[in-house]
Amino acid sequence: MSKRVSSEHSVNSPGGNPAPAVVVLDGSPLRIEDVVAVARERCAVSIAPTAIEAMSAARQVIDKTLAAGSPVYGVNTGFGSLSRKRIGSDQLCDLQQNLVRSHAVGVDEPLDTELVRGMQLLLAASLSRGRSGIRPVVVERLVALLNANVVPVIPSRGSVGASGDLAPLAHAALVLIGEGYAVYDGQKMTGGEALEAAGIEPVQLQAKEGLALLNGTHLMGAMLTLAVADLDLTFDAAVSACAMSIDACRATDAFCDPRLHEARAQVGQQKVASELVRQLAGSTILTSHKTEDDPRVQDPYSLRCAPQVLGAVSDMIEYARAIALRELSGVTDNPLIFTGSHSDANGRDWSNPIVSGGNFHGLPLALAMDALGIAVAHLAGIAERRVFFLLAATDPQNPVNPYLSSEPGLHSGLMIAQYTAAATCNEIQTLAAPASVHNIPTSAGQEDYNSFGPTAGFQLRRAIRLAMQVVAIEFMCAAEGLEYQRPEQSGDVVEYVYRHIRRQVPRLERDRALSDDIAAVVGMIKRGGFGV
Repeated sequence: MSKRVSSEHSVNSPGGNPAPAVVVLDGSPLRIEDVVAVARERCAVSIAPTAIEAMSAARQVIDKTLAAGSPVYGVNTGFGSLSRKRIGSDQLCDLQQNLVRSHAVGVDEPLDTELVRGMQLLLAASLSRGRSGIRPVVVERLVALLNANVVPVIPSRGSVGASGDLAPLAHAALVLIGEGYAVYDGQKMTGGEALEAAGIEPVQLQAKEGLALLNGTHLMGAMLTLAVADLDLTFDAAVSACAMSIDACRATDAFCDPRLHEARAQVGQQKVASELVRQLAGSTILTSHKTEDDPRVQDPYSLRCAPQVLGAVSDMIEYARAIALRELSGVTDNPLIFTGSHSDANGRDWSNPIVSGGNFHGLPLALAMDALGIAVAHLAGIAERRVFFLLAATDPQNPVNPYLSSEPGLHSGLMIAQYTAAATCNEIQTLAAPASVHNIPTSAGQEDYNSFGPTAGFQLRRAIRLAMQVVAIEFMCAAEGLEYQRPEQSGDVVEYVYRHIRRQVPRLERDRALSDDIAAVVGMIKRGGFGV
């Protein structure tokens, strides 16, 4: 497998690209590694002159429309079901300020800092593409918040994922206008205090600008993007743990025969099978039990079907990556501003410069995150089954002790580690129930079909964290299982990973508390230690 973008200390992208020194907003698509770098590493952000020009041009369209007195949703009308209410020109600034205040109704614990920073970056990038009609100063102040690490305090629940992530974005916008709360230099304070401490002037919102700050999928987009980055790491670790388990269980590698996988033509399946062969190359454990008197014909599904199961997970990650990358290039505000007319293939001339639509609807992201949640359940579930098989020690051909205990009975070994994996998998299974299939209408029925993508995102983030624990437990069990295969050696890659683990987790020669060991391996997964 190729090295993938790191969850905590990003150094490589899926294609091997370096993490950026500065993320430049120039209207081009963001990359996943850009979001990781800004959200988690406090990478600096700047705005290109071309983006300033694009925003200025779109703003001129808004100004001309206001001068003409034409009604435009959210510019000189109310919002949602109040959109038929016209607002006087002398109240347009108040309209935008009131919009931000009235929509800041989030509840529950605050969003993680990385989500807030990721959301702010996606918002700034979307606005900088010159389709929202806001003044450049708004994006300049957003970028100033990121660079000064002024982190708005945003209650995590409140977005239904359709008219954008309204409530979370409203709490972020409050800080931009000097209200709400933020964390600066490690201290929680009012938004006004944070801006003053950081030397940033609050923004006095003008027509359309409050709406543009709220009407986007930026929380959902940050959730999906960071989840893909984390799953890249978790998936690479899961494949490596599987390869180690194959030799720890004295299983065969016959099921990795490329002809078998070419016969099915599933891309992910073929990649995983090939990667398992690569990591096991040179194993003398495999050859040591390939004898004519070995009564075993087939291994359990958790080993034999690993390419099919993990391959399906890989395919789902790639699907979600494509959705994330599209969102990182898009504009999800409403209405949008376009300069010049456009004729489509049917001869229809689209000439209205201000177009109201529904790009803020989060279903593409919600479906991707729900699908990833199901994939995570299988990644963790099949890992737990391999742990169970190895610890049960029911294969007479494999000389391991029950529970990999140094002295079964006196020492319980890794017995309870499987209990933890089972409990964790059970929670992941409940988190895999899709959120996007449920609908609750809002705004007096005007917003009658919502995505609930943020709920899918919260479930997915929790599921990924739990899956890392399960994979860490498999690593610990597989590494211990290799001890029983000595003096035989596994493949060169597997032995490298084994040594990497042993630097953090010593052999289990007698019972000890294992929570710290699991946490140490999880830390290795987060740092990209298994993208070998």
